[in-house]
Amino acid sequence: MDDIEAMLRNPTYQPALSVLKGARNGLVYGAKIRLPHALVMTFLFGRGDLRTKLQTIYKATKQHSTNLAKFVAIYKTLLILQKRFNGGKEREYDTLFAGLVGGYAVFSERNAVNEQIILYVLSRVVASFIPRQPTPYTAANGKPHPPNPKAFAALATLTWGSVMYLFHTRRQTLQTGMVNSMQYLYLDSNSWSSLKTLLWHNN
Repeated sequence: MDDIEAMLRNPTYQPALSVLKGARNGLVYGAKIRLPHALVMTFLFGRGDLRTKLQTIYKATKQHSTNLAKFVAIYKTLLILQKRFNGGKEREYDTLFAGLVGGYAVFSERNAVNEQIILYVLSRVVASFIPRQPTPYTAANGKPHPPNPKAFAALATLTWGSVMYLFHTRRQTLQTGMVNSMQYLYLDSNSWSSLKTLLWHNN
């Protein structure tokens, strides 16, 4: 045990161990994020018996966790290799290259889990271009700055105007989950046959 502890503290092994721990954290974080989401969505909207629903939850959680673990491992490994090939120095675009390779290797296959992850990340990338308004707390502690209120209001206005227009004119270009949600909210609410289907059941 002492030998293992000594190895873990040895700087020589730090890069390789950081890849291992990164993959471990990817597994844990993926499970924490996906399991509650899959549990709720499957039991609220999923079809099939209990066994089928549990298999769906397990499959989605496993895929989310393993994909994050693989991406972290690839990304960190490529950063280490690039730094080593560059004489121990990090370059500005090393992270971009590692992210490109990892993104293609892990997330390029279109499936429900990957699509949700990509849309989540994409929305954060787009939102990063919103003008920011530093606060004393974020400036002093190196925390992310909140969006400028006027810029955020403009973004919210454009986002909702655009998505409602797209849903009305060419919904086939929107993501399936978004279309299903909007169908439920805006079109299914146009019809009912009784007080029960007006207030209690959708149909």
